[in-house]
Amino acid sequence: MGALSYYLALPFIYGIALLPFPLLYGVSDGLYLLLYKLIGYRTKVVRENLRMSFPEKSVAELRSIERSFYRWFCDLVVETLKTLTITPAQVKERVAVEGEDVLKKYFDARQSVILVMGHWGNWELGGARFSQLGVHQLYVIYHPLQNARFDKLVEHMRTRLGNRLYAMNDTLKGMLRDRGQVTATAFIADQTPPPERAYWTSFLHQDTPVFFGTEKIAAKLGYPVIYTGIARVRRGYYLMRFEELVPAPKGLPEGAISELHTRRLERDIQRQPAFWLWTHRRWKHRRPSGV
Repeated sequence: MGALSYYLALPFIYGIALLPFPLLYGVSDGLYLLLYKLIGYRTKVVRENLRMSFPEKSVAELRSIERSFYRWFCDLVVETLKTLTITPAQVKERVAVEGEDVLKKYFDARQSVILVMGHWGNWELGGARFSQLGVHQLYVIYHPLQNARFDKLVEHMRTRLGNRLYAMNDTLKGMLRDRGQVTATAFIADQTPPPERAYWTSFLHQDTPVFFGTEKIAAKLGYPVIYTGIARVRRGYYLMRFEELVPAPKGLPEGAISELHTRRLERDIQRQPAFWLWTHRRWKHRRPSGV
C-alpha cells in the first residue's frame, strides 16, 4: 500500500511543483477553501493555540489571524512542493537576505556555526536560499519518514541545490564526524521534546518544553549560535535575516542559550503571528513534577 500511494501521489506532487508561481498560488487558493472552509483542518487546535498565546486579543482579532494563517499555510504547502523544481535564480528572487556578513565573518575564520530557527515564515525556501550564499555547507536536521519512498523524495527536495541532512538521532555524531568542514547546522528549535528531558520555560504565555539539543551541542562544540528568521514580506516573497545570538556558547549557565533563542523566536511570532505553524500541538505536554 505504501508503494501504491507513493506512485499515485508522485504525478500530482510534480504536477504542482512544475507550475509557474501564479498558477501555484491558484492551487493554494483552492487548497484554502478545501482545508479551511470545507474540512476545517485542525481548526480546534489552531483556535486553542491562538487563544492561549494571545490572551489580550479579541475574538475578532484572533479570527483574522486564523484566516491569514490558513492562507499562508496553504501557500507554505505549495511553496514546499515547488522546492522540488525551483531554480537557483528563482529562489534568489523570492528570498532576500540580511545579515550575511555575520555568516561571512565566521566562514572567513573557518568557524562552523549553529543556526537556530522556528517554524516561522518558510524554512524550506530559506534552506534553498542558504545553498546559494556561498558560505558554510548547510546541514539540516530532520525526522526521517516511515515511508521510505516519501523519505527519499523529501531528502531529494532538501538536498538537490547542495544542502545536506542529519537525521535527528544522529545529529551530534554527524557534527563530530564533519568537524573538518566549515558547516552551518540548522536546528528548528520549536518542536515538542519529551517533557522529562526538556528545558522548561514560558513561551507565548504558556509553560513550554524546549529541546536542550541546540544549547548542549553549541556548548560542547563551541559553535556560535546564529538566529535565523524568515519573515514573509508579501505573498511568495520572504526576507531571511541572520543575527548573532551567542558568539561564545561555552561556560554559559544552563538554560541561557535556550532562553535566548526562545525569546527571539517569540518576538518574531508576536510581530507576524499569522506565519507560525499553529496547527502544531506545541503544548500537548505538561511539566513533570519536580522539573
